[in-house]
Amino acid sequence: MSDSVLKLRSGFALALLVLATGCGTSSQSQPAPNRVTPLAAAAPPAIAAPTYTIEQFLGTTNFFGSSFSPDGSKILVSSDQNGVFNAYALPVAGGEPVQLTRSDNTVRIAGYFPHDERFLFQSDQGGNELTHLYVRELDGSVRDLSPGEKVKAEFGAWAADDRSFYLITNERDPKAFDLYQISTDGYERTLLFQNDGGYDIVGVSPDQRWIAIGKTNTTVDSDIYLYDIARKETKLLTPHEGETSHDAGPFSPDGAWLYYRTNGGTEFQRLMRYDLKAGTSETVLAPEWDVMGSVFSKDGRYLAVWINHDAQTEIRLFEMPGMKPVALPELPNAEIATVNFSPDGKQLAFYADSSRSPANLYVYNLATRELRPLTRALEPGIDPEQLVDAQVVRFRARDGVVIPGLLYQPKGASTQHPAPAVVWVHGGPGDQSRVGYRALIQYLVNHGYAIYAINNRGSSGYGKTFFQMDDRKHGDADLDDCVDSKKMLEATGWVDPARIGILGGSYGGYMVLAALAFRPQEFPVGVDIFGVANWVRTLESIPSWWESFRQVLYKEMGDPVADHDYLVKISPLFHADQIAKPLLVLQGANDPRVLQVESDEIVAAVKKNGVPVEYIVFPDEGHGFSKKANQAKGYEAILRFLDRYLKGGDGA
Repeated sequence: MSDSVLKLRSGFALALLVLATGCGTSSQSQPAPNRVTPLAAAAPPAIAAPTYTIEQFLGTTNFFGSSFSPDGSKILVSSDQNGVFNAYALPVAGGEPVQLTRSDNTVRIAGYFPHDERFLFQSDQGGNELTHLYVRELDGSVRDLSPGEKVKAEFGAWAADDRSFYLITNERDPKAFDLYQISTDGYERTLLFQNDGGYDIVGVSPDQRWIAIGKTNTTVDSDIYLYDIARKETKLLTPHEGETSHDAGPFSPDGAWLYYRTNGGTEFQRLMRYDLKAGTSETVLAPEWDVMGSVFSKDGRYLAVWINHDAQTEIRLFEMPGMKPVALPELPNAEIATVNFSPDGKQLAFYADSSRSPANLYVYNLATRELRPLTRALEPGIDPEQLVDAQVVRFRARDGVVIPGLLYQPKGASTQHPAPAVVWVHGGPGDQSRVGYRALIQYLVNHGYAIYAINNRGSSGYGKTFFQMDDRKHGDADLDDCVDSKKMLEATGWVDPARIGILGGSYGGYMVLAALAFRPQEFPVGVDIFGVANWVRTLESIPSWWESFRQVLYKEMGDPVADHDYLVKISPLFHADQIAKPLLVLQGANDPRVLQVESDEIVAAVKKNGVPVEYIVFPDEGHGFSKKANQAKGYEAILRFLDRYLKGGDGA
């Protein structure tokens, strides 16, 4: 995203319980996005692809983030080419990346300073999510701009005049994030907004008069407010009845408009803008899918809009004013996923990926239309033609709801050689499995497993009705979707119906445990990656920095006091005596969302049943495994487990 966009989040809308307001959908109200996909005839016998080792898959280099240097000659990125994500500078003209940080913890770049090559980055300790904001000085030294043992801080954006930047931090109150302005010369702080109302701080207007703030009421209802910095007054921009989401976006660079998204009166998020002077709103773009976000070039000439088009990112670029469409380069077998403008607005950096290729970084000259690739992420020993594309496949669940997902067919699978399969369940519950490269998926598919990444009811991206279909039905209606997907897999003709397992991380890990406990005969094996086993404890142990979302989460999942009995009912730990199929559990010791005790206790309980259980704890990881050495250990363990208990049939 552009350095001019302020995106201040509390860190809650991530993998455990994604509260992406208003994302998700009705399978019946939108016929085109939710059609039932006819399955093709069973594939003819195929020659299996050459298999690649985990070392080859992890030889791939992953990149994220992009920030042009002030002179436009370099792009700052985060890369894991040496095993752990660190900051690197990529020459725009081409050449080898230059490593700029050497941390044992993941470094997430924020951006170059506007007038020199100092840069900001964020990092935590071992995945504990207590991120601090650091500056790397020109001499290579690093300074913590948000010190404190229990502090969580995040970068916002650069001020329009380039003389300062914005920071949010909970140092005053662990439950509240305040907004500060920090000067680029000397790092002097000024408090702009003391956040005592549980708001989500989104952006500051170019003239530094207004702060756009959001308020999440429920998972499907939210509001936008404007805070007047000089008068210290807050006004509501989005009065409404019923449940409607409103999510603030960027201010226009001329300071005339606040852009935002809403699904008021529709199933999907459309892009709107609010006239700061007149106090009126108008529609900017209303596609048939959710608008995910928007960003301006610093000079305001270009506007880029992200659209969630059937689990794949579609980016539209417009010249302003007038929303004149600008063609983006077409890439064979890849889709543009993110964009970022150079400071002068003449160049565009973007990542493009596909199911068979990790994200690669490109630079595009908007005037000359010259396109230059800067990275080759996939390990050279892997032939992308031997990997597999995701196919969007829908089926009708037992109650008639249309369920979408992504199907990966191993090259050797056929009616003569049916493959074992794994139902892959995403986190959230309001997350979404999306088209793009996933090393673990390709690793398993390359070794003969079909994968169906299901977007069960409650997933985002398919309209707000669909998004709410799992509310207070977790581990039940959404789990039935996972079970029902087996019939679709069987109907392909190239999946062995007796060998369909289930795998998931975070909320998906909970779904794995729920499947084994509440539908004990449906899946012969389960792979749980930091999944919730006890909802009462998880909801009682919400980290302090998620405090503003506590009641929202209780409305979605249940209150650990008022709904104690219901939460016990849906928690696999209290029904672990029903688990009779082999289980693999992976857990990060520093996970603040799903505590290690969750996995410890479910493993101990299942072992009492005499069931094969394997358990791996990573002492230097949190909610997700970022280090390649840990990924190698975990991914290999998953493949061995599936080979033994699913492909080999020991779990039957």
